[in-house]
Amino acid sequence: MNRSRVSWIVILLSLLALLVASVVAALCVGEVYFTPGEVARRVIAPGDDVTSRVLLQLRLPRVLLGCAVGGALGLSGAILQGVFRNPLVEPYTLGISGGASVGVSLAIVLSLRDAWGGFTLPLAGFAGALVTVLLVQGLGTRRGNRRVESLLLTGVMISFISASLVMLLMATARSEDLHGIIFWIMGALNETDGRLIRLVGVAAVAALLLAYLHAPALNAMRLGMEPARQLGVNTGRHVTTLFLLASLLTGACVSVAGLIGFVGLVVPRLASRVAGGDYRVLLPAAFLGGAAFLVLSDIVARVIIAPLELPIGVITGIAGGVIFIVISRATK
Repeated sequence: MNRSRVSWIVILLSLLALLVASVVAALCVGEVYFTPGEVARRVIAPGDDVTSRVLLQLRLPRVLLGCAVGGALGLSGAILQGVFRNPLVEPYTLGISGGASVGVSLAIVLSLRDAWGGFTLPLAGFAGALVTVLLVQGLGTRRGNRRVESLLLTGVMISFISASLVMLLMATARSEDLHGIIFWIMGALNETDGRLIRLVGVAAVAALLLAYLHAPALNAMRLGMEPARQLGVNTGRHVTTLFLLASLLTGACVSVAGLIGFVGLVVPRLASRVAGGDYRVLLPAAFLGGAAFLVLSDIVARVIIAPLELPIGVITGIAGGVIFIVISRATK
């Protein structure tokens, strides 16, 4: 086994260990504290007491959703930064979160949840994200050619338009609806529906496997689109597939957890500094790093002003912004 492969294995195992430690800490820490041994016993042999219900029905679903959403956002950011060859690109830059915000805001203002049930907001968010993806794809295509620059500029403009539409809906909403929109926009991992959590988890793992199949193409596109074509890479097909994969995955995450920024921007940058630029290791590293980052952020959100709880988007925004500035200054 060559040295580079050994180093990749060490890096990925280290990130996996960090994720496991983050999950254990998140299960232990809270208003009710558990030791790691108690967590293991209650997970293996669940009881009917209050503390077991706190762990298994509230804390465990939250941690699992954090792993799925964080991993998916980190992966999406790594994919999009590879496609656009721009370290400032993240899922929210392309208007995907904005489209989901418009969908959820409309559903709240129109009181659709009362009529259609608990799946209304996630479905509305995913529908808004899907419409945005189709718009970016359609408007970013000129005479059958998809240019990454056109996709990026179109996504940025649609993001601005979506933000304005959300502000319009907030300006005309009732006070109780306004509270719901603001709470969703700030992001949260308090979804307890096991079906939604499993759906996001399966989608995240499936997206990682699919993206890994495109790792050689992403490595070739690091050289530029024209050199990649000369190497025999069908750049148009790979760009379209990867863009749709990252966009739909982000839409699924946003529709369930709300707007959680900076994960897709900062985590791939950190992963590239640790794991290098080879996408065969960068993609799983970004996935594991994103999951660990979001779980750790959720711990901070829950304990920093306990018994109150901060929106997790506040923590990821502050932490991600500080980390990004530190990385940027270190690379100058």
